[in-house]
Amino acid sequence: MHEDFERCVRAVQAKDSRFDGWFYTAVLTTRIYCRPSCPVVPPKPENMSFYPSAAAAQQAGFRACKRCRPDASPGSPQWNERADVVARAMRLIADGVVDREGVPGLAAQLGYSVRQLQRQLLAELGAGPLALARAQRAQTSRLLIETTMLPMAEVAFASGFASVRAFNDTVREVFAVTPTELRARGKPTNTQGSLTLRLPFRAPLCPDNLFGHLVATGVPGVEEWRGGAYRRTLRLPHGHGIASLRPMPDHVECRLSLTDLRDLSTAIARCRWLLDLDADPVAVDELLRADPALTSLVDKDPGRRVPRTTDPDEFAVRAVLGQQVSTKAARTHAARLVRAHGEPVQDHGGGLTHLFPTPAALAQLDPETLAMPRSRRSTLITLVHALASGEIELGAGSDWQRARAQLAELPGFGPWTVETIAMRALGDPDAFIPTDLGIRYAATELGLPTGPAALTAHAAAWRPWRAYAVQYLWATGDHPINHLPGEDSPCSTP
Repeated sequence: MHEDFERCVRAVQAKDSRFDGWFYTAVLTTRIYCRPSCPVVPPKPENMSFYPSAAAAQQAGFRACKRCRPDASPGSPQWNERADVVARAMRLIADGVVDREGVPGLAAQLGYSVRQLQRQLLAELGAGPLALARAQRAQTSRLLIETTMLPMAEVAFASGFASVRAFNDTVREVFAVTPTELRARGKPTNTQGSLTLRLPFRAPLCPDNLFGHLVATGVPGVEEWRGGAYRRTLRLPHGHGIASLRPMPDHVECRLSLTDLRDLSTAIARCRWLLDLDADPVAVDELLRADPALTSLVDKDPGRRVPRTTDPDEFAVRAVLGQQVSTKAARTHAARLVRAHGEPVQDHGGGLTHLFPTPAALAQLDPETLAMPRSRRSTLITLVHALASGEIELGAGSDWQRARAQLAELPGFGPWTVETIAMRALGDPDAFIPTDLGIRYAATELGLPTGPAALTAHAAAWRPWRAYAVQYLWATGDHPINHLPGEDSPCSTP
């Protein structure tokens, strides 16, 4: 979009927050870059230049605006809508792969050479993987500087910088102040590994199905609803953490307790992915509202998101446990696996007890101990072996269609299971499950075709947002997944 000069100018002049994260406005006279919704008086069009990423603006010599904090804007919805190599690379960079494995590790995960990857990112984003990762490190360092009393050396390494000098130079270059001056502007507290931050999103956001679904299907010990917040344990690259997520009118309050602060940016990215916070609800709802069958549903509760997961392998296992059984039974099966094979954790602020077991841990279990039909035992064991060996990859950089094809080859994997995983673990916004019982009930109520083939043909008009259409269709039923949880929810603790 940054190449459409007139459209960008109109967005800046209207201070349209919908385009925050889509592009960045650089002011040629002040050498500052902003988000489109920056509250200051817009510059003259001849003094504007537009960049597709914060990293590109930084490389061009612009520093971040102190008023609108463009580095903290929602991410571009493109990276969650698309499955091409650039989008997959952006999801992996957000997950911290460059900091952990370098650019060669990123390229290897995507199946490209470093040169090929560099060329594609430069062509679309105006910056290579190192610059994009550096921009993310700058954002993480600002957050730690302004909200904690950690020594600057610890902030540097927790943010992913290789040296204190690189940290100091980056902060001065991006924010035009020293780290010490940046801390003086903030409200630091001694968090000792725990901190609170705001997760922005594009309005509107309907929290009902988003938090309702997560809590109604939550696994005891791994997830809970406590004090108006959804809480869960996180398995992270350098340790583990606990996230507490509370819906607020203009943001999601996120409290993170981490055993290693190097996991901060990864934890934030996974929480945003879980809640689908980088979606463009206006674009989604505009298309779905055009179908008369969906108009009233969209108008009643606009801004529905797709509840996802912080751990794709975990969700795939839970999808198998949920085959042809009630939500309660699926939670019971999952809780047994957690107690037997999950890693214990300490939760001083609640009742969480375990990390969900890894595929490697589950690959060692005795199938005879599973209280489920023999065919489903076989399906589960085959899946966890495929995940543990790396034969099937469901992570942030996975190829959606390849993963679908691999899952479909496993015994016991029909279209419902494959598309459910595609929707909530892979994050494909166009995943669709016409055979789902709740979808069939909704189709009957709304006068839509009920046969899978006929409903799929009708749903072609909803592409590429069929996963969001599923959320609106599910909303026609009276099920806990459709309601913001109360303190008497299945996963609630006072």
